[in-house]
Amino acid sequence: MKFWRVFRRRSFFVICLLFSSPFANAQVLPAKEAVSVDLLVTGATIVSMDPDRHVIENGFIAVRGDQIVAIGQDAVSYFPKGIVAKTRIDASGKLIIPGLINGHTHIPMTLMRGLKDDVVLDDWLYKFIFPAEARNVTEEYVRWGSRLGLAEMIRSGTTTFADMYYFEDAVAEETKAAGLRGVLGETWIDFPAPDNKNEAQMAAYTEAFLKKWQGDPLIRAAVAPHSIYTCSEKTLRDAAALARQYHAPILIHVAEMRKEFVDRLAKNGTTPVQYLERIEVLGPDVLAAHCIWTDNTDMKILAERQVGCVHNPSSNMMLASGVAPVVDQRAAGMRVGLGTDGPAGSNNDLNMMEEMDLAAKLQKTYRVDPRALGAKGALEMATIEGARALHMEKEIGSLEPGKKADFVILRLDAPNAVPMYDVYSQIVYALKGSDIETVVVGGQTLLKNGKVLTVDEPQAIAKAREYGKKVAASLK
Repeated sequence: MKFWRVFRRRSFFVICLLFSSPFANAQVLPAKEAVSVDLLVTGATIVSMDPDRHVIENGFIAVRGDQIVAIGQDAVSYFPKGIVAKTRIDASGKLIIPGLINGHTHIPMTLMRGLKDDVVLDDWLYKFIFPAEARNVTEEYVRWGSRLGLAEMIRSGTTTFADMYYFEDAVAEETKAAGLRGVLGETWIDFPAPDNKNEAQMAAYTEAFLKKWQGDPLIRAAVAPHSIYTCSEKTLRDAAALARQYHAPILIHVAEMRKEFVDRLAKNGTTPVQYLERIEVLGPDVLAAHCIWTDNTDMKILAERQVGCVHNPSSNMMLASGVAPVVDQRAAGMRVGLGTDGPAGSNNDLNMMEEMDLAAKLQKTYRVDPRALGAKGALEMATIEGARALHMEKEIGSLEPGKKADFVILRLDAPNAVPMYDVYSQIVYALKGSDIETVVVGGQTLLKNGKVLTVDEPQAIAKAREYGKKVAASLK
């Protein structure tokens, strides 16, 4: 109890520093006056993922605007003069975690889910996906694929995601409408793409995209040179230069498969990571997907350059691309998040609850050590470490006063949810996406009592079936 009294006082002090009346004057208000907030959630077990990894029993979260203004134990004691909330959620007997962060995906590819599985990455890309995209991908296609993917992510607890695809401005508009946070990269690639046929068009489209979304509270527009095996050195340098002109993130696939590693050694006498270092692409604005084929020198470079890296266990297993040395990477000081990859062939869903489970188990198997990556580490990668990979840890990734009000409420009344001895173990190894009841992003409820509020799911599902028939016919 002494700890929680100190915790409450410190949290309340942060509130008084950050916010104007009534919070700044709460300690001197007459008893009849109450603090006012927009959203108050009470009664839950809160897994904060704050620096001390506090787990708060009978906890509450108070939200004003898009930020958490108070978090603690027992709202009645915390606000002795009362609290008025526009919206209240009774989360008694439930669990609250920070919103999950999907650090790498291609959400419009929901419309190619299951198009071609059980092949190697190089064949999957060049023989199936690239041809199917050339024949089918339009801006309207991207919108419907995004809507389907956004609904799927909301249902499974994702509140922030990083995406790379074509017509990314359409992805951004749909993401904004659905209420999620997105770090969204327009793809650069050295052959005619569905949206832009040459580098001049890519550059013009991307620059307009970057300008349009500057300063948006939910959308961070990015530049996404696809990879070193689909982009020339010139394309990589030009993409990075444009991103840095607008202080935008750079999203790229790095060291994703053995062929990429071997080819780069043969061509340049260096690893993919060291090649990107040599041509001055790497930096704290880079989010590198996969990072499987990395040696000790690579890990040191990635850590020193503060590059965000995203582990994609389902994708890496499904395409047999290899196993990222995540334990060694974290020990080297790298910023390592977690992602699903695209929902077609490399991973046929967007379920971050499943990805946490697989991330931990894959490292245990790879290292033949059940202690290799524990449940808490996997949850860190999907929350606060994922935020660090995106360089957004000051805004999201944990539940603390002053951070964005992005959180997920899970039910604990399903057979798979009881009994509970260790909360981290329960989240990662036992709970499922189907246990998620409520999702809040920036104080706005996107999922309530299991119903998606911001995407028309039935319409998106119907359109997905239509597009499925068109894509299948185009490949005959």
